[in-house]
Amino acid sequence: MSNTLFVPDEFVVPRELDCGPFRLEPLGPEHNEADLAAWTSSIEHIRKTPGFTRSWPPAEGMTAEENLADLVGHAGDFEQRRGFTYTVLETGTGTVTDVAVGCVYIYPDRDDPAVTTVRSWVRADRGSLDQPLYEAVSAWLTADWPFAEIRYR
Repeated sequence: MSNTLFVPDEFVVPRELDCGPFRLEPLGPEHNEADLAAWTSSIEHIRKTPGFTRSWPPAEGMTAEENLADLVGHAGDFEQRRGFTYTVLETGTGTVTDVAVGCVYIYPDRDDPAVTTVRSWVRADRGSLDQPLYEAVSAWLTADWPFAEIRYR
């Protein structure tokens, strides 16, 4: 791992992005059930999303325990400022809680830590949010984050 900080110590990492039809908040263990349901219902759609490969999401899925371990890892990265994963929640659904519809991953590039790599996905049944999510996150990263170079397909 590089000794270069991903974000400066003085940078206050945003805890939310509210975009009207959806909002972002840090992904954590409390999202396990909704996150698992979101991506397992949309494997083929996610694999067709720029930035994703045939290795994730796994075609055979994951158990709830395996998914929870993944979310704990992302939450740890967030707290240690090594990378930032947000759940995408659809707002205004008329339910008591917002509905998880996707994720945004913000991490240093594996080959060049000076570059920030961003990926995002939404559930297949919310595919119309792909472009608005991309546009909102792109603008947010440019306006509010300290990254010199961002790669987001």
